[in-house]
Amino acid sequence: MSRRAGRTSKPGGGQPQRLPALRVIATGIQGPEDVVADAQGTLFTGGADGTVWRLAFSASGAGRAVAVAHTGGRPLGLEPTADGRLLVCDAQRGLLRVDPRGGAVEVLAGEAGGEPLRFCSNVAAAADGTLYFSVSSRRYGLEDWMGDILEHTGTGQLWRLRPGGEPEVLLNGLHFANGVALAEDESFVVVAETGAYRLRRLWLRGARAGRCDSLARDLPGFPDNISRGPDGVFWVALAGPREPGVDLLHRMSPQVRKVVWHGVKPFRPRPRRTVGVVALRSDGSRACALRRVKSPYRMVTSVCRSGAFLIMGSVLENGLAVCELDI
Repeated sequence: MSRRAGRTSKPGGGQPQRLPALRVIATGIQGPEDVVADAQGTLFTGGADGTVWRLAFSASGAGRAVAVAHTGGRPLGLEPTADGRLLVCDAQRGLLRVDPRGGAVEVLAGEAGGEPLRFCSNVAAAADGTLYFSVSSRRYGLEDWMGDILEHTGTGQLWRLRPGGEPEVLLNGLHFANGVALAEDESFVVVAETGAYRLRRLWLRGARAGRCDSLARDLPGFPDNISRGPDGVFWVALAGPREPGVDLLHRMSPQVRKVVWHGVKPFRPRPRRTVGVVALRSDGSRACALRRVKSPYRMVTSVCRSGAFLIMGSVLENGLAVCELDI
């Protein structure tokens, strides 16, 4: 393995470019936290009511959103598989497998170590069927995600589930573990640490196998879901810009952080109207960074590339946001 492939790089190189104007499609879908595209370019997303949706998309427009399954919980991260099925991380039910052709829902991992898999967040599938998935917090559920960010609990985890095996923890102590993606050659897996503004990289093969480092640190916002484009570039949604007040709070004692969370909890401040996306190469260098301020579509929690378009989802908004890339 070359030194370049094993080096950690901080994304850099100038100011972010302006994200092109957004249009919103499929506005009947509430809170589409993640959006993914299969090999044919068909989009899938999950709504706040537990429905999994399929949506055809092309440069000429978006087709009608069709409900293909209901998880009975709250779907978050999704991952299409080669057999036409869909992996779903459900915040209430754990790691699921859904067949969009008939609506069947199968629980792959509902608990681990004798505890329910609460707040299962995102998943990536390897070619051999091994699954890598994140649990954002062991202290809070989805409804209190802000509490985990403010308290900076460090209770997030990265798990592995081999075919026919039991779930096993690969990484512990993550600050709000979120998006998960595999390198194109599956030499490493990346997990977003939303509360630490970084992407952690766990090497799976080669001389570094078993070692953990950072693919990217000091990101300009809170990284959420990650998708890998056809060119191997990781597209990272930034759910919001960095907050100096949160950075300061993280340097304070756990007792102070807890008091602040309980003081803020009744008010649930709305996220800023800043949309951000970062694209990173497999060595951690920045391919591009896009940002739009005063956006009517807030808190982008996912992004995937489909041809010349970026498709974005939000746990907060209704519908998916679309823009045409001009880079």
